[in-house]
Amino acid sequence: MGHTIQDVAEAAGVSTSTVSRAFTRPDLVSAKTRDRILSIAAQMHFSLSRSAAALKSGKSLRIALLMSGKMNLWFISSVFEGLNEIFHEAGYDVSVFQIGSIDERKEFFQTLPVRRNADAVIVSSFSIDRDEVGQLNSIGVPVIGINADNSEELGFTAAINIDDIHGSEIAARHLIQLGHKEIVYVSTHREVSLHFSVQNRTDSFMNYCKDHGVRIRSIACEISENGQYNISDVASQVLAMDPLPTAIACQEDGIAIPLQFLLERSGIHIPHDVSIMGFDDASYSADLGLTTIRQNPVDMARKAARMALELIDSKEIDETFVVEKAELIVRSSTSRPRA
Repeated sequence: MGHTIQDVAEAAGVSTSTVSRAFTRPDLVSAKTRDRILSIAAQMHFSLSRSAAALKSGKSLRIALLMSGKMNLWFISSVFEGLNEIFHEAGYDVSVFQIGSIDERKEFFQTLPVRRNADAVIVSSFSIDRDEVGQLNSIGVPVIGINADNSEELGFTAAINIDDIHGSEIAARHLIQLGHKEIVYVSTHREVSLHFSVQNRTDSFMNYCKDHGVRIRSIACEISENGQYNISDVASQVLAMDPLPTAIACQEDGIAIPLQFLLERSGIHIPHDVSIMGFDDASYSADLGLTTIRQNPVDMARKAARMALELIDSKEIDETFVVEKAELIVRSSTSRPRA
């Protein structure tokens, strides 16, 4: 019987991940350690290929990333960056499954358990239902959520979430304390039967405003077939309002930034005429002076990836359901309302 990667690791006095990197990512291993590993591997007639490593370890060396939306969205691309950073170093590939319809969702959950072609599933920004979580858990696949609704109640193995409720409440409180009483909230409108995590943001923001006697109106930002936000339509709806709102809060910076440009192009001065704020602290938010709620999806994804690797190896993790605090970042796009 041939030697395994575990045999090489034990003989070299290193971890199996280090052996894997010596073959696949030699730049991440010191020359001395790499030479020792390769020498021992040669003596054992061991060679590493992805298929061989998968067969010997009983793992597919693949992680399934389940998401809705396009990869060019700031949050999704940031999540992928953080996941790939950790998984690639550990010898895993990340396979992206974009769920854009009910049929695609059904196909994913029918084929993945049968093929067993992933060692863990990362669910980003929406919830899968209890039956689907149970289907994956029944074959020993850990399910880790990143900003996924009700992850603990639905039976996820682990999750890391931004505190959307607290984030939206401090956003609403910021505008109310400035004196705004005519506020509009802009969120996406999705036809797919996926519970997008930002629904919590919408509900908590609007409830906070209503509880404090503030008039709150909502606008649904439509998403085209190619995944683009229809910001022009949102701007038109805002400009047609009577009275004009004194403040606009957006579900995410990806809506707030282009909306700010369009309103200013239409003669609206930000923040003198209308204050505007987002949620994310995405790229360019600081450059444009956008007031927003900060979250760090790259770091959240790194933590989720480390959780997944521990769970794949049947190790216990210190905290399975982590909630990251939201932080208000005040910049120049919000001020007291016009007289």
